[in-house]
Amino acid sequence: MSYAVLRSPQALRFVGRRDELRALCQALAATPSVAFVAGEAGIGKTRLIHEALQQISGAKRRVLAGSCLPLREPFPYGPVVDLFRDLREELPPGLNPVCGALRVHLPELAADLPPAPEPVVDHRAAQHRLFRAVRALLEALGDTVVVVEDVHWADDGTRDLLRFLADAPPPRLSVVLSHRSEDLPDGGLPLGRAYRCPQGTTEIRIPLRPLDQAAVSDMTAAMTGGAPVSAELAAELHRRTAGIPFVLEETVRTLLAGTGKRQLPDLDALATMRVPALLLEATADRMAQLSPTAADAVRAAATLRVPAEEELIAQVMDEPGESGGPPSAAPGSRPADHHRRTAAGALREALSAGLLCEEPGGRYGFRHTLAQQAVYSMLPGPDRHRLHRRALTALARTDPPPLVRLAYHARLSGDWTAWHRHCEQAVDAAHAMGDTALVVELLEELLSDDRLPTRERGRLAARLSREAAVGLAHRRATGLLRRVLRDTSLPEGLRGEIRLNLGLLLNNQAGRYQEGRADTATAVAELRERPALAARGMAALAMPGWGDQPLHVHQKWIERAEELVATQPDGALRIAVRGNHLALLMSTGAPSVWAQAEELLGQGRSVAERREVARACGNLADAATCLGHYEEARRFRLEGRRLAAECGAPYLESILEGTALRLAWYTGRWDGLAERARCASELVGGVSGIAADAHLVRGLLASARGEWEEAQDRLRDAGLADPANAPANIRAAASAAMARVRMACGEADTGCAEALRAVEWIRKKEIWTWAADLAPMAVVALVRCGRYGEAAEFHARLAGRDAPLAAAAQQACEGILATAATRHREAAAAFGAARSAYAVLPQPYSAARAQEAAARNLLVLQDTSGAARLAEAAEEFAALGAIRDASRCRRELRRSGTTVSSRRGRRGYGSRLSPRETEVARLVALGRTNREIAQVLFLSPRTVEQHVARVLRKLNVASRSEVASNTYPYL
Repeated sequence: MSYAVLRSPQALRFVGRRDELRALCQALAATPSVAFVAGEAGIGKTRLIHEALQQISGAKRRVLAGSCLPLREPFPYGPVVDLFRDLREELPPGLNPVCGALRVHLPELAADLPPAPEPVVDHRAAQHRLFRAVRALLEALGDTVVVVEDVHWADDGTRDLLRFLADAPPPRLSVVLSHRSEDLPDGGLPLGRAYRCPQGTTEIRIPLRPLDQAAVSDMTAAMTGGAPVSAELAAELHRRTAGIPFVLEETVRTLLAGTGKRQLPDLDALATMRVPALLLEATADRMAQLSPTAADAVRAAATLRVPAEEELIAQVMDEPGESGGPPSAAPGSRPADHHRRTAAGALREALSAGLLCEEPGGRYGFRHTLAQQAVYSMLPGPDRHRLHRRALTALARTDPPPLVRLAYHARLSGDWTAWHRHCEQAVDAAHAMGDTALVVELLEELLSDDRLPTRERGRLAARLSREAAVGLAHRRATGLLRRVLRDTSLPEGLRGEIRLNLGLLLNNQAGRYQEGRADTATAVAELRERPALAARGMAALAMPGWGDQPLHVHQKWIERAEELVATQPDGALRIAVRGNHLALLMSTGAPSVWAQAEELLGQGRSVAERREVARACGNLADAATCLGHYEEARRFRLEGRRLAAECGAPYLESILEGTALRLAWYTGRWDGLAERARCASELVGGVSGIAADAHLVRGLLASARGEWEEAQDRLRDAGLADPANAPANIRAAASAAMARVRMACGEADTGCAEALRAVEWIRKKEIWTWAADLAPMAVVALVRCGRYGEAAEFHARLAGRDAPLAAAAQQACEGILATAATRHREAAAAFGAARSAYAVLPQPYSAARAQEAAARNLLVLQDTSGAARLAEAAEEFAALGAIRDASRCRRELRRSGTTVSSRRGRRGYGSRLSPRETEVARLVALGRTNREIAQVLFLSPRTVEQHVARVLRKLNVASRSEVASNTYPYL
């Protein structure tokens, strides 16, 4: 894992990143801009950024570069605020007064900053003012490039600040962020939440992948003075290094050092060399060439793990003579001074050898974390313990103490008492800062110690369970909590509290509903002497999205919870139970719930109470979305997101983003939605709710484009692959979409079976508002099977509820029943009413489908208005991006003899792809054959062949396989 610092590469020619470099340079030139550079350790993120900055150096833009470190202290915003420390004389005059908020963070610049504003009590207000100050200062600096590397190590505050800048960057600012996707915290996104580029801002995401064999050959030739590299040697180097530039560089350097010449040995020499092509051996060979004191400096730096100042490295290094180093100080000189001079000389040697490099701020570290890990792994156990003890002693003298680093060194030195002390102090500090992720991480580390006594283990487990329930991480926490619960000596009340929070964690974050529900029910029994916590468990069991229990079971749980909290003084508890009760009522379409929900939103004085209001808003937003009350859902979501951010509840923030994805799908805001959903679905650990929402939306979008395999895969991921552990409302919507996809693929029987399974499940669940998406497909399936009575009953179940989406679906069901009875005029009227009802919501995709159904019935009657309405539906589908549906409508128009406007490339498109060519290019990029494309777009294979030829010509590529990497400007 690389430390993000801009270092000037020495001698090597830049190879293998032409397209990525061009894209990054274009983004830097099109301000304001935000660029994300992602890739694994050693892949070349820093080098790419350096090359891009070199290419724009003539523009005289200021570059502010910083990095995040792996051992995060509870000091939010540090990586960004540190960017300004060296400006000093460069600060422009007449700064915005809000910049005075930076005085406390930048004492070095205090004399040049405006006066500090009056302090505010509210944490969120203070945070927002600081964010505005950073933005105002960057705006005053003018043409600026901000580079923050290794964002995967950023604290939550830094992520929020970077998100603020990315959401509204100053006009002349470019932001470049690098990260390792696999090292992002549980949440999986560089900025903590899915980022959507604001209008007017250039955004680019550049994933760096290993070099191919040709690039390996070019890089090797550059290191050997341009000497030719045989194909066999390049292939072997590529195999041994996996194409990772840093590992390749280390391997080639080692080979060259063995010959003493700048000439690469042949393939035999590579096969027989003593030092293999792995970093560990290469680093060991280079370490052996250092003097003992220089090697000690490198080992001290490896022990410290993060870049450190010269003085700290000197304090961690072995004293003269302690590990075979040079003799003690000469007579008359002070040992401490002599040791510092020795350390300075050792650092110079290590820098010259390339094992260490100088970082901004006078710190020294490794060029790459892989190198640090290689050196550290070579240390024998006793030496590691000794160096960690020295690091612990040295860091303990600093003010304020770096608690996380102290805990790290205490643990690795074997001082378990100090480790527990420092770790708990770090937990308290992180909690005070609202850094839930760090709190959970540290508590997990403490609980992994088998030496903890039962009482301490129970106390820490209870705290971890509470913190994890509002965070995103869940995998390690659930295992640790489960292990703690096996201790039969735990008091029953404490066991019940831990088990209750474990149940919530399994349900909310992990999506293991059956297991979570069982734990929650068991916890309620164990909490008989703690009625407040028991009520929380009952309220959780009342949530209808958990499991297959029918509505009346959830109602009984919430009634019991309301009885328990009636006499409880805890305001947060009352809000939690009431919020769940209202969400349950709203799910059934009860019209009386809205006034009570408004009353609930006005409550919440303490942080705990506001957090419960935020949770209630999330549940109400989800329920309102299912009902089709989209404006109300959007309002609940925005209020919940605001409160969750204030209270430090990342899980609630993320789950609200999942609801936002579904809202965007339903209301037709599809631009960029696939990318938003993809980012959300790639969360590390897959938080259940948001992952299911994201997979559902991706499946729906894919089905609208005719990408059947992708649609089915995503719908299975949304819950159909494991229905018992899927969010209930998402499961219903996914079943409807899967039935439609199956039927579109010609698998009518399979599609009907999918719909009928969902019908039986909805009937068992007794929450008919969740059938709004399913109802039209379910009625189609029932009619196809000749079950007309059940179809009519199912359609009638949607009536009489405060659910606009269900009402629109009921009209569509009437149209389906009328069509089946060949009452085409009546069917057209019903579908027309359904179209109007969907349009009011708004739900434009369903409105277009209803319009198409009405038009088809009119065409059967030879009503001339049918063609016009079908053409209108085709345009509505095309505007959304539903190319499969649009093509189906156009085919029907051609069959009816209606003239269809041409979708072919016309003269005005020039070298650009026409709309039809763009559709074809997308499907080619997905690997579809001409015949498959013809089926999706309702064209002949010959027509598709002509379109493909034009796509290849316009993109200037020779084969279909090259289309995927060249169509991103169009798709």
